[in-house]
Amino acid sequence: MPRAQKLKVYRTPIGFHDAYVAATSRKAALKAWGSDADLFARGIAEQVEDPELMREPLARPGTVVRRLRATREEQLAALPERKPARRAARGPVEADASPVRRAEAPPVPRKAPRPKPRPKPKPRPDRGALDKAEEALAAAGARHAAEQAEIARRQAALDRERRQLERRQDKERATLERRAETARARYERAMRDWRR
Repeated sequence: MPRAQKLKVYRTPIGFHDAYVAATSRKAALKAWGSDADLFARGIAEQVEDPELMREPLARPGTVVRRLRATREEQLAALPERKPARRAARGPVEADASPVRRAEAPPVPRKAPRPKPRPKPKPRPDRGALDKAEEALAAAGARHAAEQAEIARRQAALDRERRQLERRQDKERATLERRAETARARYERAMRDWRR
């Protein structure tokens, strides 16, 4: 069974009644009414929003609920005045028979209320601003990636340059340290010789 919150209530006039049905879509409502024509497109079916009118159909989803469009008295009052029929062969009509027959006669249908005109569909929102914003974001992303790549390239070049500088400095320091050791050794020998 479809869940109540997903159901909508639709109405269409059928004879002297309004036929209500709780269904998930217009197509399902047309199927419940047994109609092959699109009654909604013809303006003779509509969605119902009145909670009082929706209560019974929602309690019986998919079942057509018929309600008299007016009270019996209102329908009888709408009947045109009829002259009594001649009954020569059957004799006079009894005084109390006419109201009974009149009450049992099918009431003349009142004009179905005109459905509310469907509102014009709202124009589709313009996504021009969104497209521009997304293009700007994509362009900024590409630019940022290029800038990061340039920084990384320069950083790699600086790292290479630093390693080369460190090797050159280490080599120079080692050479100078050897020279200093040699000069120190010579000086110490010279001092020993001088003290003798």
